[in-house]
Amino acid sequence: MRRTVLAAVALCGLLAAPSLGAQGIYFGLRGGAATPTGAFSEASASNTALDAAKSGFGYGADAGIGFGLVGLYAGFDHINFDCESTTCNSDGKYKLQGVTGGVKLGIPGMNRVRPFIKGGVTFNELQGGYGANNQKLTTDKNPGYEVGVGLDISILGLLSFTPQARYIGQNFKYDIPGVSNTAAQPEQGVNYFTFDLGLSVHNPLKGMRR
Repeated sequence: MRRTVLAAVALCGLLAAPSLGAQGIYFGLRGGAATPTGAFSEASASNTALDAAKSGFGYGADAGIGFGLVGLYAGFDHINFDCESTTCNSDGKYKLQGVTGGVKLGIPGMNRVRPFIKGGVTFNELQGGYGANNQKLTTDKNPGYEVGVGLDISILGLLSFTPQARYIGQNFKYDIPGVSNTAAQPEQGVNYFTFDLGLSVHNPLKGMRR
């Protein structure tokens, strides 16, 4: 899957090259809900530190450059997930944070409301706390992937309201205090859906009406 995403990024970059004369940049902020799935939503049978995650909320930012219907984007995410344990506090049991880079494809023939699909490579890490002494849980920063769909709804040609849904998948090796053997540290998928509402500002470059 990772190789497929990287190949798609490279291919779309090559397809975008002839359109360099028509380009525009944008920057946006977003917030929304995240819902864990798979192993991340289930309690670990092998280590009591890995409680099941529940839905949480987060925020992020996106910036990108468009070449006609093809664009490149970079993003940032910060999400607090709650957990099933009664020891969770209002700040969330798990805090996920990281960056993403990828390709965004628009649908031709649309003006004020433009559907899009996107896909990219993520570099996230996870932190948390567990137990009576609130011991810290961390992970390495491994590459993963995200895919998403959404709408760019133009407001006066300069702003866009952007609802979107994304799926993020990655595997982390957990750094558990007291477990010094790297091979003995548990590994688990941290996969989730997000449903975001965003607002972006567009700064068209010369020769471009995005």
